[in-house]
Amino acid sequence: MIPYILYAALILSACLMFYKLLLQKETFFHLNRYVLLSCMLLAFVLPLIPVPQQLSFRKIPVKNHITISKAPLNKTETAVIKELPVQPTLVEETKQLINADVLLKCLVYLYWFGVVVFALNFLMQAVILLFRAYSTTVIQDGKFRIVEITGDKAPCSFGNNIFINPEKYEWETYNQILLHEKIHIEQKHTIDLLLAEMVLVFQWFNPFAWQWRKALEINLEFLTDDQMLQQDTVEKESYQFSLLKVAAPQFPLSLTTNYNQSLLKKRIIMMNSKKSNVHTTWKYFFLVPLMVIFACLFNQPAAQSQTLNSKEESKEDAGIQNGMKTDGNWFAVIKGNTIEITFKSDENDNSSSNFQLSEISSLPRDKQGEFTLTREAGTMLFKGKFEGDKGMGTYKFTPNASYSTAMAKESIDLKNDEDLMVFFMINIKVSYVQMLKKNGYDKIDKDQVIPLAALDVNEAYIASIKKAIPDIDLDDLVPFRSLGIDKAFIEEIRNSGYKDVSPGNIIALKSQGIDAKYITDFRSSSKNNSDENNVSNNNDDNDDDDDDIIAFKSLNIDKAFIDSFKAVGYNNLSNSDLIAMKSLDVTAEYIKSFQNAGFKNIQAENLIALKSQNVTPELIKEYKKLGFDNLDLEEVVGAKATGATPSFIKSMRAKGHDFKSLDRYIALKALADN
Repeated sequence: MIPYILYAALILSACLMFYKLLLQKETFFHLNRYVLLSCMLLAFVLPLIPVPQQLSFRKIPVKNHITISKAPLNKTETAVIKELPVQPTLVEETKQLINADVLLKCLVYLYWFGVVVFALNFLMQAVILLFRAYSTTVIQDGKFRIVEITGDKAPCSFGNNIFINPEKYEWETYNQILLHEKIHIEQKHTIDLLLAEMVLVFQWFNPFAWQWRKALEINLEFLTDDQMLQQDTVEKESYQFSLLKVAAPQFPLSLTTNYNQSLLKKRIIMMNSKKSNVHTTWKYFFLVPLMVIFACLFNQPAAQSQTLNSKEESKEDAGIQNGMKTDGNWFAVIKGNTIEITFKSDENDNSSSNFQLSEISSLPRDKQGEFTLTREAGTMLFKGKFEGDKGMGTYKFTPNASYSTAMAKESIDLKNDEDLMVFFMINIKVSYVQMLKKNGYDKIDKDQVIPLAALDVNEAYIASIKKAIPDIDLDDLVPFRSLGIDKAFIEEIRNSGYKDVSPGNIIALKSQGIDAKYITDFRSSSKNNSDENNVSNNNDDNDDDDDDIIAFKSLNIDKAFIDSFKAVGYNNLSNSDLIAMKSLDVTAEYIKSFQNAGFKNIQAENLIALKSQNVTPELIKEYKKLGFDNLDLEEVVGAKATGATPSFIKSMRAKGHDFKSLDRYIALKALADN
């Protein structure tokens, strides 16, 4: 058996790749949280579980019994044996084994040294947080403890403690930060982070473990943002503005993920992204076979003390599809040419489907009887009766053996009734699989066929999409169909400047509601920008535009907004400038107010800094009235940020501190705070 800790690292790494490829873009944040936590625990539990011998891919080592002859040796043979020299190769092999053993011991000592170091670091962080929580000023808000801190540290929470500097934020931003951190506390996110830190203690050497902690933390922020936007008192735009104010570049914050700028863009995009369709939840079920494969490949086989009888096994493996057994009760309502049938196998398992009346044999009216629904996968026998348009009774599904054989020839493995039940309910025909193969999709399994057939990804649709994207992947056809992406939409996107747009980009654009007109406006509004601008009409720069276009759409940055800045002389604004200015509500009117006050050609980054501190021309006039005529805007921003306000300066002058330089008052304020 491979070393336990390496096995755990392998599982964690595979689960992370699975999550990154299939799950991280889904908006099922609660489900993603449980997946991340479950996989983290499974990585350490799974290697300890033995698997049955018949399921294991590992061969049980066979012990060779050596028979020792008891025949006596004569003296001559004994003498020859004593005179045999020791083989040099045996000596060398012994030395190699000793060296390997020494190296292994060194690696073990190194590993445990790392564990001790990271464990001490973990304990120190916990002690420091607890010390800060219970040694400074605290406001008790129900079960929440608001710990007031100083300096430019980012707000965060630990346990039921919220660490925040109230002097740094406006009242609305302050309240939204508190609400955000209270959601973290109510949902016990600290437990998730503590578990992730404990994993890092034992997996400190594994880069995937560090990425796992980052993915877990990002999902917690997505989850909290989603909960925030469900509050009646929180507006999406206002909340996004608050996040940007907290993470403004003028405040170098400590390394906390809650409000760092690298994550902020992803959070804003995720907040404005389209909710994932429930049909995409099939991806999560692939985790189970992944874990089973790992167990069968690496886990120690266990000796079987007893074997299930094949008949008993087949009984226990009754066909179940999404909780729907192959027999049970039915309830039906006739609606025009269709009949809606609800299948009920026990108290908690219900499944409803609509069928055409033309598919069903004659219904028993006002008396007990039978009727059937036959499809390629099998036959459903219904017993019961209808009174008017409503009926009820019992059902039993009988699979079609020849259908399973035909599907097996197409490499679709349908060995049990549960698979056949799924194919029956969706009415997947053998010809449908043959059609997929005819269109170039030779390597296809049952789990791929199900969503394709359920969404009616037919031959005409595939042919149409392939005219636009000849090498379209089979898995991309599902989101394409569910989002209503057709050949016309793809061509419109390309005609707007995306000549080599990938399927992933098309899905992202469509889910955001971005069409060709929006992209055209995006490009035409920025075509006169300088070379350093992120927006470009060159196809080589298209890849750099994708995230910016999505961010523009989510923040409602349109042609009119960009043109409003051109009207006041800002023709070369970069995408990042526009995003920051929109987020902080820097408008053309705001710029005009400074221009009218005599401040011309203010750089975009300075405008963002001024707005982040709510500096207005009126405030600058107040400073000028105090005798500061040659003001530098950066000085004003620094003064406002440190609290060296006009009223503070007046109070200092009343005490005899009369300086001609604003910087002296900024320094004086800093000393007073300390």
